[in-house]
Amino acid sequence: MNRMLPGRLDIGEQPVCRDCAGISQNYHCLFCEQEARPYRRGSCARCALRSDLERDLLRDGSPDGIKTLIDALCGADRPESILTWKCSGKVQDLLSAIASGTTPLSHDGLDQFEPSGKHVEHLRSVLLHHKAIPPRDKYIALFERWLGEKLAHVDEPDIERPVRQFATWHHLRRINEIALAGNSTRGPVHSSKQEITETLKFLQWLHDEHGRTIATCVQQDVDQWVTTGPTTRHLIRTFLVWCANSRINRSVSLGFRQAKSVRLLTQDQRLAWIRELFDGDSESLPYRVAGTLLLLYAQPLVKVAELPMAKVIVSPDGLALQLGVTPSPVPAPFDSLLRQHITQRPNLRTSGSDSPWLFPGYRPGEHLHPNTVMIRLRDLGINLLGARNTAIRELVTQVPAPVVAEMLGYSDQVTQKHADLASEPWVRYASAPRQGT
Repeated sequence: MNRMLPGRLDIGEQPVCRDCAGISQNYHCLFCEQEARPYRRGSCARCALRSDLERDLLRDGSPDGIKTLIDALCGADRPESILTWKCSGKVQDLLSAIASGTTPLSHDGLDQFEPSGKHVEHLRSVLLHHKAIPPRDKYIALFERWLGEKLAHVDEPDIERPVRQFATWHHLRRINEIALAGNSTRGPVHSSKQEITETLKFLQWLHDEHGRTIATCVQQDVDQWVTTGPTTRHLIRTFLVWCANSRINRSVSLGFRQAKSVRLLTQDQRLAWIRELFDGDSESLPYRVAGTLLLLYAQPLVKVAELPMAKVIVSPDGLALQLGVTPSPVPAPFDSLLRQHITQRPNLRTSGSDSPWLFPGYRPGEHLHPNTVMIRLRDLGINLLGARNTAIRELVTQVPAPVVAEMLGYSDQVTQKHADLASEPWVRYASAPRQGT
């Protein structure tokens, strides 16, 4: 039985219950009869919250979704935080619109109210977590909204039309297929937005500087655009391939851009960062674990943030991580760090103690946003891409590339490429002419 500990013993200031401390005040709620800190006129915070929500939301004939919403909000670990949250004027307007039926409890209803509002997204995550509304891919929804806003500012039909077709029939179709396969769409959506943005810049430049459209574009235009600006201009390649396949313009092309160098850390730098994350105090525990997964297992931080608890395998032989087809053992001392994080996962008061994620996010049912992890580790001084490349490079020098691919969830092509790059110095050494021969 869990009880409040409002008292203190003189020895060591140990917290004790009301009876042991000799406190006469009654801390039992008048409504639920549970022992809790009084919040309002003899009621606990949870009962006060339910009373407020039922008063503000329940109407004759209210849909079941309203009752589910009330139960979900009242089930929060800290009802005081919900009471504070709903005092906001924006939240009050949202709850009033839901109660009146002006804003239906659906994705479309919330999108029409204020799709980008944090209060709306928080409420949406609560409804999703408690299955009051059906699930949907949030990145696809954000992409569709972004696309509509992006193209709304394009006045020239010869620019807007091909970009909309390209975004709809190439990118949106591909992203939907990825979602149907059960894979994350965050990365594909991000790259799609980059390609569409660069395509819009190119077509606007083509119109303003040469008075041409994509249908009348010539190879010289493409070459001039690519060679007179940053490397991001190569992102129009997918658009040109799509135009050729769609018979819009088959006379222009652009090859793959080859990176001139591969970003790397030295092995000493990598090991120094691993030691810092194990033993140092420069970051909090969750980010130390996330950084170690990057440095030790070459895991992209997008994948790290989305890692479910089900991928952490506990057995008599120790811990293992299901990062690919074959489980990867967790060596000491990282196993102790990982166990400590699992028992102290943050944000469970907001995301729920039953959160399925290794790194719970700030909203119910969601994991930590990858950008949050990236920013924290980048601010710490870790070269993220260099750390990942070096980790793969070191692993393929110790284990065959196909085995590394199976253990870490990479393709055979990626690990083999790193194995080939790692062996290049030895190949050059073996082929170098010897003096006196």
